[in-house]
Amino acid sequence: MLSYAIATLVSGGVYAILALSLNLAWGGAGMVNLGLGGFFAIGAYASAIATGAGAPFAAGLAIAVVAGVLAGLVVTFATLRLRDDYLAIVTLGFGEVIRLVALNERWLTNGADGLSGIRAPLKPELGLFGFNLFYLGLTTLAALVILLGLQRLDRSPYGRALRAVREDPELARFAGKNVLRFKFEAFALSAAIAGLAGALYAHFQSYVSPDLFAPLITIYIFLAVTAGGVGRPLGALVGGYAVMAFLEAARMAVGYLPGLEPVQLASVQGMLTGLALLLILRLRPQGMLPERIRPAPATP
Repeated sequence: MLSYAIATLVSGGVYAILALSLNLAWGGAGMVNLGLGGFFAIGAYASAIATGAGAPFAAGLAIAVVAGVLAGLVVTFATLRLRDDYLAIVTLGFGEVIRLVALNERWLTNGADGLSGIRAPLKPELGLFGFNLFYLGLTTLAALVILLGLQRLDRSPYGRALRAVREDPELARFAGKNVLRFKFEAFALSAAIAGLAGALYAHFQSYVSPDLFAPLITIYIFLAVTAGGVGRPLGALVGGYAVMAFLEAARMAVGYLPGLEPVQLASVQGMLTGLALLLILRLRPQGMLPERIRPAPATP
């Protein structure tokens, strides 16, 4: 039971990092990213392939971050003139393209069979339980460091300029802000964080396959950010852990329903997730921890 709780908390930490990533692009710059699962997959495969070729674990994490940045820059460049629904559609397509590439390019990703035996740092030395504890500390530390960094960014003049771009890009441009640069930087940083989350996930599970990066993962992260509070990093962190707890509770609850096949139970769990999102939007659309916009400091 304790190992299960630790594994759930590790997964919650990965979800929290993904929620922080989405909150930066969506809550910070107003860029709707429905391709989050694609960046998550890029980080996971990049680190798995790099460490499989002999790179150290830390180098694998760095490669995942760089791969996320490069992918984020490419997507941003292709969507600079798109907003709202069109941006969401293009990013959703990007996520599906990445999943299909992972599914079909067997020479690189081993196709539907996935990559197994991914290096788990210190697992032989620590044993299974010790490794789980170590990885819980690692993912928690990563989530907290990213949270503190994004909170610092949020309170800075850069963060205020980013919110101005989110609220009214034309007005921000009129005020002298380089809107395109802000969008490039925010989306690239968001993709880097998602890539890091993918690498952490891959090395914990020691296995990745295309079906793990279906669009449903993006829906879960949108639920996390919405529940926590769009635009507030702490809300995204709390939302990530809350959604993981909800998913596990729903999975255990539907297991008690009699006479249903596993596929039907999974469908019921999906229905409960959708219902939870509707309830949040109806009862508390601002989230558990709403965004607090501080006034700009007075100039002397």
